Amino acid sequence: MKRWLMLALGVNAHTSVTLGLGGLPLILPEIQRHFEVSLPVAGIIANAPAIGILFALVAWGALADRHGERVVLGTGVGLAAVLFAAVAFVDRTWAVIALLALAGAAGSAALVGGGRIVLRWFEPPERGVAMGVRQVSFTLGMAIGAFVLPPVARAHGLPGVLAVCAAVSLLAAVLAAIFLAEPPRTISAPGSAPTGTPYRQPALWRVHATSALHVVPQMVVSTYGVTCLVHLYGWDSVAAGQLFGVAAIGGAAVRIAVGRWSDRTGLRMRPLLLITLATLGVLVLLVVGTITGGEFGPVMLALAAVMTVAGNGLAYLAAGELAGPAWAGRVLATHNTVQNTVSLVITPLAGVLIEHAGFWAGFAGGLACALLSLSVIPFRGERSRRHD
Repeated sequence: MKRWLMLALGVNAHTSVTLGLGGLPLILPEIQRHFEVSLPVAGIIANAPAIGILFALVAWGALADRHGERVVLGTGVGLAAVLFAAVAFVDRTWAVIALLALAGAAGSAALVGGGRIVLRWFEPPERGVAMGVRQVSFTLGMAIGAFVLPPVARAHGLPGVLAVCAAVSLLAAVLAAIFLAEPPRTISAPGSAPTGTPYRQPALWRVHATSALHVVPQMVVSTYGVTCLVHLYGWDSVAAGQLFGVAAIGGAAVRIAVGRWSDRTGLRMRPLLLITLATLGVLVLLVVGTITGGEFGPVMLALAAVMTVAGNGLAYLAAGELAGPAWAGRVLATHNTVQNTVSLVITPLAGVLIEHAGFWAGFAGGLACALLSLSVIPFRGERSRRHD
């Protein structure tokens, strides 16, 4: 049972800090109104934490490999809480972006620590479910953010939102610092860990590349989905946020189910391939619905919000297992760095594309990247881990 408590602490830390690191796009209309900026600039502000995440993840991974999750989560998430609070007292756009980037750098500790908990506390036959639960931290954070942040933004503006983000992050940091512990022994899958650098394995590079392509439709949908509902379909901003909250809950359930499926088969990449095919179908319907303005467009947006995150845990877990215990922190940090690099680049580009061509064009770009990933997923020759 202790391993599940450790996982719960990691999930709580990641969930709490996600409100500030990933939840700001849910109040994109408020950010655009508050600063009186264009949609692409508002998108940059909302995703400013990704700038800091980009530069800090590998460092946090190395610290986690050396000092463990307790120090990393307690320090990083606690510092993020302080920085979120500081942003509430800043008015200049550039200063807000800078402080949010620093908050992202600090809070990214939770992205690394939670994954290492799964790899160090759980045996391979349990890791799919455990990683699914761990990955729920992002979707759970987004779900909470979807239900909480838009009403707070309406009542108290952007400073109120940042105060909420700071409070929940501080509580999570304190709990992690007090209760996280080291596993009684190192758990690894026999024969799965390389003796030298894991980057001698082409499969690891392909796992990184797969996630880089998959994050494009995920970011387009999560960043501009609420705005699409408001501007294209005339939805109220709170109702639009709540729809994405429901979708986030659905995404959490799907991630756990996918993890269980992966554990039963002992495979990571073949289930990811099938999920990608299903996601492609949803994205095609989303593009069609957005072009035609059909009533099924919002339904497809909600389904896309679920499906574009469904396979994240499998790719993340595969990267960690290919890395082995000694390299897990650095490889998982690199994996997240790749994803956040793509996120940082794609957010303003998608905003410009949407402004000039329409929301359908942004979603079509995500569709194209998901389609390209089919040639990258390293599913051929994958060996089942069910009996490891």
